[in-house]
Amino acid sequence: MDKNADVMYRLLVQSVIDYAIYMLKPDGTVANWNAGAQRAKGYTPDEIVGKHFSLFYSENDRLNGVPQRGLDTAARTGSFETEGWRYRKDGSAFWAHVVIDAIRGPHGELIGFAKITRDCTEQQAQQRKEREQEARFRLLVEGVTDYAIYMLDHDGLVVNWNAGAQRAKGYVAEEIVGQHFSRFYSAQDRQAHIPEKNLQTAYRTGRFEDQGWRYRKDGSAFWAHVIIDAVRDDGGKLIGYAKITRDCTEQQAMLRAQREQEQRFRLLVEGVTDYAIYMLDLQGCVVNWNAGAQRAKGYLAEEIVGEHFSVFYSAQERLLGAPDANLAIALANGRFEDEGWRYRKDGSAFWAHVVIDAIHNDEGRLIGFAKITRDITERREQEQKLLRAKDLAEAQSAKMSALSKFLDNIIANIPSCVVVEDAITREILLVNDRSEKLFGVSKALLVNKKPHECMSAELSDYFNSLADIALRSEGIHQREQQLLTASGERILHTRATIIRGQDARQNYIMLLVEDVTDQRAADARIHHMAHHDNLTSLPNRILFRQRLSEALRGDSQSGRHTATLCLDLDNFKNVNDALGHQIGDELLRAVAKRLRAALRDRDTLARIGGDEFAIVLPAIGSAEEAALVAQRLIEAIRPPVNIEGHNLSVGLSVGIALSATITNTPEQMLRCADMALYEAKRNGRNRYEHFTLEMDDVARSRRVIENDLREAIGSQQLKLYYQPITDGEAVQSIIGYEALMRWHHPVKGLIMPNDFIPIAEESGLIHMLGAYALFEACREATTWDGKQSVLVNLSPLQFKNSSLVSVVEAALRDSGLEPSRLEVEITESVLLDDSLGNIRTLESLKKLGVQIALDDFGTGYSSLSYLRSFPFDKIKIDKSFISDMGDSREALAIIRAITGMSRSLDIQITAEGVESSEQFAKLREEGCTLFQGYYFGRPQPSELRLKALSDPS
Repeated sequence: MDKNADVMYRLLVQSVIDYAIYMLKPDGTVANWNAGAQRAKGYTPDEIVGKHFSLFYSENDRLNGVPQRGLDTAARTGSFETEGWRYRKDGSAFWAHVVIDAIRGPHGELIGFAKITRDCTEQQAQQRKEREQEARFRLLVEGVTDYAIYMLDHDGLVVNWNAGAQRAKGYVAEEIVGQHFSRFYSAQDRQAHIPEKNLQTAYRTGRFEDQGWRYRKDGSAFWAHVIIDAVRDDGGKLIGYAKITRDCTEQQAMLRAQREQEQRFRLLVEGVTDYAIYMLDLQGCVVNWNAGAQRAKGYLAEEIVGEHFSVFYSAQERLLGAPDANLAIALANGRFEDEGWRYRKDGSAFWAHVVIDAIHNDEGRLIGFAKITRDITERREQEQKLLRAKDLAEAQSAKMSALSKFLDNIIANIPSCVVVEDAITREILLVNDRSEKLFGVSKALLVNKKPHECMSAELSDYFNSLADIALRSEGIHQREQQLLTASGERILHTRATIIRGQDARQNYIMLLVEDVTDQRAADARIHHMAHHDNLTSLPNRILFRQRLSEALRGDSQSGRHTATLCLDLDNFKNVNDALGHQIGDELLRAVAKRLRAALRDRDTLARIGGDEFAIVLPAIGSAEEAALVAQRLIEAIRPPVNIEGHNLSVGLSVGIALSATITNTPEQMLRCADMALYEAKRNGRNRYEHFTLEMDDVARSRRVIENDLREAIGSQQLKLYYQPITDGEAVQSIIGYEALMRWHHPVKGLIMPNDFIPIAEESGLIHMLGAYALFEACREATTWDGKQSVLVNLSPLQFKNSSLVSVVEAALRDSGLEPSRLEVEITESVLLDDSLGNIRTLESLKKLGVQIALDDFGTGYSSLSYLRSFPFDKIKIDKSFISDMGDSREALAIIRAITGMSRSLDIQITAEGVESSEQFAKLREEGCTLFQGYYFGRPQPSELRLKALSDPS
């Protein structure tokens, strides 16, 4: 029975292929070998039985006695378990989980070891990917600046704090971590326990979402969109809350302004009762419904909104497709206008004057149709009565006398002014009562007179001109014109038609005159509100585009040029943030007046959003003329503006695009002027720049590089190269390396930092690149023999991220690198921008044990003051002084001054850019202690880096 069991166990072990299971003798030589061992390690039993098991370890492990220590531990404790790299017969490595059990005889004597090895390479790779994913996610969250993203524990205490949270709420991490999140609410909300209730909602439902006022450190309020998500582990246990807050104050203000403007439009439209005014969507369905529409057509809004507007047409017109045909005309021509029968809810018909306008958004995309319908049944019936009465009078001469009175009664009640003239003599034969009011003359003084005898020359010419047109061609002829009447300046809409007499030689001219002044004023108000900015009353983006199109068409025909200017106020956001939007609005109105006063009457100034303005300069002769206007605008804005006792100063940056240099479309002109504006701001603000074709090429190229760089970060195209730093006292000693980033582009090849770091800084990718450099440099430095330091450059923009210190701390912790072996290098610009905050960041880095170096020393204006503000470990002499010291006494004098000062302050000096033995000898003579440059070695990947130097002296 025991013998059979032994056989079964042996067969079982021999057949296992996922685990290497074999026996070792007490001295570590292999005693047997199963199929799993052969599969995992590549040796057949004949090749390995009798060999020492240490050959599965690396040479370094064997030299350090790692295999024997495993056996000793197993012999001492009974078992030894570990994970690490092991090696196959072909030299390839795999990550192994190893168990060694000591096997003892009946009397406790050691008779060997049982060894079980499993290949865990795939699991190890998966764990590494998960760690890398977590690191990328953490870096992404910490780099976000537009959203406050942070965690709360079960009780609502802040656990961490990202850059967006610091930017939105004003607290740095050390001020707020550990505090209760309720401090962002008002005192009233806290008394009502609103924060706790919000957490309870998130706990109960998984999420809480809201908008409302929140408060910053300085007490100022902002309108916030807030999400609180309950975070649970795999077992469903609550581990805390994730909180995302976004400052929506500006969007809220814009939304409020938009709603107010829309409300004014709505009240204006809804208040009109004589006209049916409503919108149709792209398919012709009714979107809204005003009081005039309800009055004219009998439908309530809830009965008609969503229905197709064809319900107002007859069945025959619907069958012929007239409604859709009318929409097609409006779409093709921009407008459809007609008169005809339309139908109410109760089936009754009315004669309607109809206008359908196609409505497009700012981008020119069709969004629907505006439809205006007016019931003119009464007017038409009066006109028809007049014509029928005329026909009747001519047909029945016996009743002329009675009919004349009847006609007089009809004409007297027509709601328009009626004037009938003899077609030949132009003598006025008939007028109604409304004409007396319009002309300010009684009927007795009008009848039997010619227009020039009883009216002003302006009115007489107007009516005679229309009469002439009516005589030349049949039909109804219309004209609308503003004229001086007895009631003042009025807009008259007149229709003239020929009435044939019973005798073919006798014809009459009938003029129907309507005073449409009030109607046109309402139309003008609606049109003005749709095309002008509500705050400044300047043209808005829609009208600006129309004026620009008109100028481009006119100037292309005349051979002149059109210029487009994009304007942006410098430092306006500071005014808004410090004094509030009301002061900011008043400042914008004042600026708009100054800008308008500096332009010609024919120029168009528009506000296109926020503190952005745009100008159309039509009919200019040259780019210089546009530049003179731009400079005049800059000077006009320069003097301070007094708003409620505050003297406010803002600058003006201007971009200029000329139609002669680019494709003449409004969109292209505005885009090019905006590129020139960006260039003006990049070059120092408060200035103007002309658009050049190179800007377009550069912008396109920068977009391509930015997109490629995003791809490069995710696909490991970036690599660190290391340039040696040597000690002047023992020049064969390399004391450290500077980490320099290189981009291996799959198409363009090697790209140097000067070509992509500026784009990374502008796009915000610098935070991810900087974090990658820190983590990678620390990781690779731990693999180097000796204690060489690694130097990593920090961008000034990385100091705007409050998580910089935690990123450095995480890079050291994850890699295990001693803090003293990491140096971070900054430039003087870090201390120029928010110097107090950046000094505090440097002090925090110093507390970690990291060394701080100041680069490009001697090139700034206040270099000495920097050394007083912070105790730097090293300073670098800028390489421009090194290259010039052979020819320039001033450069050598500066080098001597720096080295003398460094000895006094006990700061090490690094001379960078050393390229010759002469430079090296001279710099060592002058007292430089550390050296770097091509003379000693070029940057190389970690595995190829220079590890030792011969004495170059």
